[in-house]
Amino acid sequence: MAEPRPILTAAEMRAAEQKAIDSGIAVETLMERAGAAVAEAAWRIAGAAETLIVCGPGNNGGDGYVAARLLKARGVPVRLAASAPASAAAARWAASLWDGAIEALPSARAAPLLVDALFGTGLSRGLDAETAQAINRLCKSAHRRIAVDLPSGVATDDGALLSPVQRYHLTLALGALKPAHRLLPAADRCGHVAVADIGLAPIAASRMFEIGRPKLIAPASDANKYTRGKLVVLAGEMPGASMLAALAGQRAGAGYTELLGVEGEALPHALVRRAWSERAVEDPRIAAIVAGPGLGTGRAARIRLDAALESGKPLVLDADALTQIGRTRHERLDGHIVTPHWGEFVRLFGDSGEDRLSQARAAAAHSGAIVLLKGADSIVAHPDGRTAIAPLAPAWLATAGTGDVLAGITGGLLASGFPPFEAAQAALWLHAEAARLAGPMLIADDLIVHLPRAVAACL
Repeated sequence: MAEPRPILTAAEMRAAEQKAIDSGIAVETLMERAGAAVAEAAWRIAGAAETLIVCGPGNNGGDGYVAARLLKARGVPVRLAASAPASAAAARWAASLWDGAIEALPSARAAPLLVDALFGTGLSRGLDAETAQAINRLCKSAHRRIAVDLPSGVATDDGALLSPVQRYHLTLALGALKPAHRLLPAADRCGHVAVADIGLAPIAASRMFEIGRPKLIAPASDANKYTRGKLVVLAGEMPGASMLAALAGQRAGAGYTELLGVEGEALPHALVRRAWSERAVEDPRIAAIVAGPGLGTGRAARIRLDAALESGKPLVLDADALTQIGRTRHERLDGHIVTPHWGEFVRLFGDSGEDRLSQARAAAAHSGAIVLLKGADSIVAHPDGRTAIAPLAPAWLATAGTGDVLAGITGGLLASGFPPFEAAQAALWLHAEAARLAGPMLIADDLIVHLPRAVAACL
């Protein structure tokens, strides 16, 4: 995998900033860097268009005061409105350098470009009614909207909306990504997210990070179909689902893919079909097994699933396999990959009432499994606490069969030698990239067609 971008909680971000301050970097220096990044982003988006920057009383507002001063120096007609006087020491310093008027936020006049520097990381409660009404009015009137660090009204660590939040065109994450940049519903309000380097030291050993483009390696010159990995997909009551998984596994890198539980010849001829036999899953050449897509929940399906679980092979467990396992056999998940959507997750692990991120991490720690919690904001949680979050996936993936394709891609990568945690992350990236290549109105079969181009982008 390429070096991932860290994702920091509010507490971790405060610790990173404090570390920089302890090393001798002044808070005002960090604020000047952040404000300069905001000013540059505003200039690139809107040039010399009239700009309104709205500032809160804390350091996020201080970043806004710096940006306003720098944009004014460039000749931009910039105005500044504040919800309250600057109260943090560094923010007061930044405000003292602004030589223009400061409008009251409730009565501020809208501008084509709005820069929201009211509240960033660490907000713990919703905005007061007057402030919420004002920022929403100004957002609706602006042609372009930029959020400094986070849109005001967003909870940093779980992506919840503490107040109504409009959609922004750009969110400039200061220093590092935060969970809210990648978790719904906040991620949907952030628009494009860019990270501004404000001079913090590299974040060492971050436990949470963004899923980025994987690094794939072409087969060696002496490779054969078995060294590239044999993948078995269990067929069952709905053969179309297991077929989607098998075809995806082939395209994702498995050298030999077998659909176990169906007989007969059909296209593609490269996909091996074999009648069910418990002994078939004992083949020592099998590198991974996908169980669940189209498997069913009857007695025959349970026999096949039990054989896979007892085989000792690495497994990708999806759909019907998760329903069969339920809440009573979690010890059987240890070391495997599970790929539930939220409904399947609740059937498997229950719903504690916490946010999805916390529940995915707790489920991985409890079960020992790699938990790939599917959704527009998919999460991959490792039992040791490491967590990866994917950028929002194309909404066109909300169609039947795409989860079966994802299970197959994961299985293909697992069979070809990826460790489980890395296989789940790479599968999500390839799945989303294939969807982008397929375009609007895609169906699950289209993803398989576009997988080779997605893979090629990673070589």
